[in-house]
Amino acid sequence: MNHLLRVFAVCILTLASSFASAAPQQIKEWNMLVFLNGNNNLDSFGPMNINQMEQIGSSNDINILVQWASERRTDVTRHLVVKDSNTNQVTSPVVQNLGAVDMGDWKELVKFVEWANQNYPAKRYFIVVWNHGGGWHLLNVPGVIRPMDISYDDNTGNRITTEQLGQAMAESARIIGHKVDVYSSDACLMGMIEVASEMADSVQYYLGSQDVEPGAGWPYANFLGKWTENPSMTPAEVLKLHAAEYLAAYNGGVYGHRRVTMSAYDLSQIDNYEKALKQLSSELQTLNDGEIFKVARSAKNAKLFTNWDYRDVLDFVDLVSRNGITTPAMQTVRDAQSNFVITNSQNQDNRTYGVSIWLPTGSNSSDYSGYIERYHGLKFNQRTGWADLVTKLQGK
Repeated sequence: MNHLLRVFAVCILTLASSFASAAPQQIKEWNMLVFLNGNNNLDSFGPMNINQMEQIGSSNDINILVQWASERRTDVTRHLVVKDSNTNQVTSPVVQNLGAVDMGDWKELVKFVEWANQNYPAKRYFIVVWNHGGGWHLLNVPGVIRPMDISYDDNTGNRITTEQLGQAMAESARIIGHKVDVYSSDACLMGMIEVASEMADSVQYYLGSQDVEPGAGWPYANFLGKWTENPSMTPAEVLKLHAAEYLAAYNGGVYGHRRVTMSAYDLSQIDNYEKALKQLSSELQTLNDGEIFKVARSAKNAKLFTNWDYRDVLDFVDLVSRNGITTPAMQTVRDAQSNFVITNSQNQDNRTYGVSIWLPTGSNSSDYSGYIERYHGLKFNQRTGWADLVTKLQGK
């Protein structure tokens, strides 16, 4: 009899548990998903940034979810960030332990989005990849770790390429049933048209830095504190807030004084921007040899961002104009970029307009030969033919 009672009790508890797990989750306004890959020499900044998140914590309107890898341990864990006052230790509960995971595999990013959608549903999604970044190709700086693209995992040697990042966002949009509201990189050199173009069909807004980011990265507590106070902000408003807080942090704020950049793009405007750049590429290719030489010189002198072949779009256009060459597309590009770039927070100079582009010329011709084949396959080039202009400028 006692045995039967125990069996009955177990059945009741199991049934109750099933009903509890099937209970509908509260659908929040936002999910902020941070794919934090600390399997590299940035590892020490991971817990620092999570502790900043914990100063604010998830709210009734915003879930802060982190998939965290660290060189200090084998297991990759997922956390719902909970507010606490301990700034020296991550205390947010582990809601899932994944064991060993390759954080350089784009499919793991998709799995993170799918898990969040199933367990912490929200109306809007802000997806962040935290790691080293190299723009659309290899970061070529002597003495510096050389990641390709983004999310380099030292344990596996793998990384997420620009093309795979586009795939990941396409899959994420399918999972959540609409475009990803915001994609961003807490990483270096990702404010590039080539990267944004890969995900233009599946992401609404894009946030990234043209230049390198200091190791401390984003000022999470400052940004999240103001966002959680006003969770009804539109995605564009959220990004303007973020960029302003990022700049303030390095402009005498919590991170002191460093030269930084942060810009946000409205990807609904990318078609007009790409058409303008296609027109510019076509017009410049029709110039005579003397004029092409001036265009190449403008490309060599345009504002660069760490890599010799990463140049500011509008600074390049302005230099071409100052070298005495004017075409109709130049103003078209300026107008299109003013609609495309919704915020450009930077403390560098008046030559930093918010969008970088691939422009290898002259002394950095090895960057051309090493990357031109891959560049032909990028969506940006397929829509603009930019590689044809780049090719014409070689040797000038």
